Amino acid sequence: MDLYSSKIKRVLSKYKFSDVALQELNKIDEEYPGMDTSVGTYTFKDGSQKELLKLNGNLPVKYEGRSYNFPIQLWLIDSFPVTPPICLLKPTAGMMIREGKHVDARGRIHLPVLHNWDHPKSSVVDLLNEMTAKFQAEPPLSSIPEGGEKQNPHELLAYVNKLQISDNAIRHHDHSGHKVSVIGGGDLGMASIMSILAKCKVDKLIFIDVAESSTKGGSTDLEIFRLPNVEVSKDLSASAGSRVVIVTANAWSGEQSYVSVVQSNVDLFKGFIPTLARLNPNAVMLVASQPVDVMTHVAWRQSGLPPTQVIGVGCNLDSERLSHVLDINLNTHKEAWVIGELSDNKVPVMSNTGPGSQKQPEITGFSSTKPLLSRAFDIMKNRGQRSWSVGLSVADLTNSILTDRKKVHSITTLAQGWGGIGVEVFFSLPCLLGMNGSTRLAGVSLGKEDDSKLKDSISSLTNLISQLSI
Repeated sequence: MDLYSSKIKRVLSKYKFSDVALQELNKIDEEYPGMDTSVGTYTFKDGSQKELLKLNGNLPVKYEGRSYNFPIQLWLIDSFPVTPPICLLKPTAGMMIREGKHVDARGRIHLPVLHNWDHPKSSVVDLLNEMTAKFQAEPPLSSIPEGGEKQNPHELLAYVNKLQISDNAIRHHDHSGHKVSVIGGGDLGMASIMSILAKCKVDKLIFIDVAESSTKGGSTDLEIFRLPNVEVSKDLSASAGSRVVIVTANAWSGEQSYVSVVQSNVDLFKGFIPTLARLNPNAVMLVASQPVDVMTHVAWRQSGLPPTQVIGVGCNLDSERLSHVLDINLNTHKEAWVIGELSDNKVPVMSNTGPGSQKQPEITGFSSTKPLLSRAFDIMKNRGQRSWSVGLSVADLTNSILTDRKKVHSITTLAQGWGGIGVEVFFSLPCLLGMNGSTRLAGVSLGKEDDSKLKDSISSLTNLISQLSI
């Protein structure tokens, strides 16, 4: 590992914490001398590219007495080591990705240490150690072991038979059809059930009333009236194999402190989110619990699922209302979205395309759309978010996932990396939504006032998360 080559020094000098990053790289070299540091161009999901440092090497893992070398690649974004690396498997021609809890179909690695990254307590050496332990328990690649002994062909054929190719990636066949689970009762849970039945084509709709939730209720009536395709259960295992898992449960307590109230919700989530993720590793988890930006962040951390699979209802309702006002009241036939925190700091933005356009939607620049959006926002004032209206929004998002619609919704998602955001924070951004989850649209420059609102939201959300025991 030549950390002092001119090319590496040039790129490293652009890192926000270059001195600390160099110290971390030296520690990696001491513990894992086989990891090679080089420079490459990383392409983010929004299509933007950046020259970054990357680590390449083989991770030695023993499994059932055999030795495997799993090729891995770690991209170090320019805020490393304060933020974690992007970790990928790089299978050779003779290897096949085995999608599981810690590895998605495209080889992206998701581990607890990454989701709970807290430098300087967290380090790449700890990450590689955890990666080794997890891969020993559940190997992420199917390969030819050392010594030349091939896998049992019957086992290999059985495995391959369970796979299908979709979007250039390997995915397991899902025989569950359009199965959806709603976790949590009360008005919002019931509104979601009714709206999904009206809007979506579902083979099975599971309703699980969480006993500890303050929003329980409705399960008895559903059992009495026996709605078609609806199954009521108290067992989380009934959700297994769902395409969409919707969380509406809340645990509001009588505590005086807002932080204590939110913590009660966090504690409630601890009791079922990890189990739901284990039962539904390929599902999209849709959070409607409040406060939605914080609870979606909590659900992502607790589930260990990729951030593309854990989303919140966020500003979808406001965005649909905004588009409707622009279309009907102001005769402007363009899509629009509300982004940011679900609070007074939310910001309206407009698309460059109209409904039904075949073009890839993009966010239009700020200056030309501000007056129109401000007028539309004024018309929207005083429209509250009742349970039934949020339930309709839940059904709208669920339908886009089940039908792989690839419609753009403003939903709560991981905002880190969007528009220069360097911290781990969740709030609403325009995302393409389909059966595999969400993909953010590219960022855009906002006006000074709107940019200030987002920065205020980032500050308040990160401050609240830091006070919670997740």
